[in-house]
Amino acid sequence: MTNPAAFDDVTRALLADPDDDVTLEGTSLLVKGSVFAALDGELLVVALPAHRADDLLGRDVAVPAEALSAAPAGVAGRWVGIADSQNWVELATEAHQFVGEPAVGGDS
Repeated sequence: MTNPAAFDDVTRALLADPDDDVTLEGTSLLVKGSVFAALDGELLVVALPAHRADDLLGRDVAVPAEALSAAPAGVAGRWVGIADSQNWVELATEAHQFVGEPAVGGDS
């Protein structure tokens, strides 16, 4: 079972990003070729900084999720699944910023 209407809302919001660096491949959203969010059944799975993921897990907003097979290499964060679609756009936006930002000391 999936939640395509809620995922459509996420997709519309992220594809409208002014940086124009988001692409959609199936049910995965990518920034600069790296997956940052994907629909997995009833969950939106996102990559977030470890401290943010831990916060969401601790408040039962998220559940642990296995990293996607197409997960970006070198992302020092955690993959979490979000069931409440009311939080999807906000958390996908956070994941986009986290995965899409250049590494510290990299090109800005």
